[in-house]
Amino acid sequence: MMVKKPVAILLMGPTASGKTALAIDLVEHLGCEIVSVDSAMVYRGMDVGTAKPGPDLLSAAPHRLIDILDPSESYSAARFRADALNAMDEISAAGRVPLLVGGTMLYFDALQHGLSDLPQADPELRAGLDARAAREGWPALHAELAGLDPAAAARIHPNDPQRIQRALEVCYISGRTLSELQAQPAVESGEYRYVKLALAPVERVVLHEIIAQRFRSMMDNGFLEEVADLKRRGDLHPGLPSMRAVGYRQLWQHLDGECGLDEAVRRGVVATRRYAKRQLTWLRSEPEVKWFESGAQGLAEKVRACAAQRLAAAGV
Repeated sequence: MMVKKPVAILLMGPTASGKTALAIDLVEHLGCEIVSVDSAMVYRGMDVGTAKPGPDLLSAAPHRLIDILDPSESYSAARFRADALNAMDEISAAGRVPLLVGGTMLYFDALQHGLSDLPQADPELRAGLDARAAREGWPALHAELAGLDPAAAARIHPNDPQRIQRALEVCYISGRTLSELQAQPAVESGEYRYVKLALAPVERVVLHEIIAQRFRSMMDNGFLEEVADLKRRGDLHPGLPSMRAVGYRQLWQHLDGECGLDEAVRRGVVATRRYAKRQLTWLRSEPEVKWFESGAQGLAEKVRACAAQRLAAAGV
């Protein structure tokens, strides 16, 4: 007899769409336990700029995979996948439902579909690319990528340094393009069945305003001081994945004297909006997703009922 795979809930959405409040409601009513899907919340000391849940909330609804690394360390989709599956197995074994919440869509993709066989990061090569970017600018390296891997360049924004760097790194190390390698079959996947829920405002202009308001609120709550504290450590630099996180990169530029504070905030808001656009683009291509409108009346009840219905249909 075929054994049914365990079930997990994916609660996905762009930044600032209100995922955390809904996740807490699902924990309280459906016996879920949260696994964070956020490439910045993994880092200790990066609290304000990541909108990391506070101590009271974490006490009521613990989140796995936050505060697990120092900002000097790197984290990958492959490592996330392994960590998340371990956490999910523990949660399922305890008779609870894993609830994966966040906005790092690459991690959601890796979790569901596995990973292509890509070369490991090369710190020396990355340092060289960072140095070139400092001299020439990331758009120039994006233009170079367009010559090597047009398909990847078409997907990657000229001001997305982390993805530009990775695509060039893959080309230089393997002699093959990122697009070619990603088209190969991924590693074995499919350990879980997924209930997929997505949250976003209907109007993009609404999301843009929420993003701007949240960025201003983070500034009022000490975001600049947080980045200044990280910079004062002396062992961090703008090339690290942690310091490339949206908002952190722009405030670091201000502290380096590259721009005024108002301009840094403006850049941070623009970068966050672009990131949200990429998140939504990925989400819209994801099959079998039930969408909900951020801020809608009775939202928590609707999400809870949908999740409960789908879990019941899956035999949970």
